[in-house]
Amino acid sequence: MATPYATVVLDTVDSTQDEARRRVGEHPRGVLVVAGAQTRGRGRRGRGWLSAPRGVAASIAFLPGWPASVWPRMTLAAGLAATTAIADVTGVEVALKWPNDVVDRSGAVKLGGILTETSGDVAVVGLGLNLHWPDPPPGVGALLATDPGPELGGAIATGWADHLLWRVGGDPDAWGAAEYRKRCVTIGAEITWEPGGSGVADDIDEQGRLVVATAEGRARLVAGEVFQVRPATVAGGIDPIGGGEST
Repeated sequence: MATPYATVVLDTVDSTQDEARRRVGEHPRGVLVVAGAQTRGRGRRGRGWLSAPRGVAASIAFLPGWPASVWPRMTLAAGLAATTAIADVTGVEVALKWPNDVVDRSGAVKLGGILTETSGDVAVVGLGLNLHWPDPPPGVGALLATDPGPELGGAIATGWADHLLWRVGGDPDAWGAAEYRKRCVTIGAEITWEPGGSGVADDIDEQGRLVVATAEGRARLVAGEVFQVRPATVAGGIDPIGGGEST
């Protein structure tokens, strides 16, 4: 798979999102920034980022070929790219929680997240992933039971970027809806979302919207327009790892 973008690997950075955005002018075909730690990482809506002692943060800034009206689908395409890269590099199968979380197969443990931000004609898509965490907070986990060392994160990051650019380099209507449905633990769950919504998620449509059966009828939620979709029985809290949504 071709990798026309530039790659910058750093031990520590303030934010891979910000660093990729700063550097994209130097690399018109895109730039991937990979770091083992961030000092000012962020999650959804600018919320704080609490990451594992062994993790990886990666952000790729590029000029998408898709029309801006379908850019919210990039978050879902990035999630699919993450599942593929993780399986390729580690052999671990993971699942997705709509629209932007990487979770274990049960859906109960958050392993990572996606953050998509856009400015003008530039998109910056980030992946935060816990690789090893001996004593994580409740509801949070990591891919591996033992510390894999510093190299694994970079391998996952480059595989993720390759798969993401392959997906967004094609027809936006062929971004992978059927694949996402198979990997999405949100489907079938009772959920709530802000502001003031509740129902049972029963599908992901071809546009990447979450289809929810509510008391008033079927609702279609768009990634980037809905804040904090969660199981109906779970209370809110800080983001335990960098996750985000299209903005």
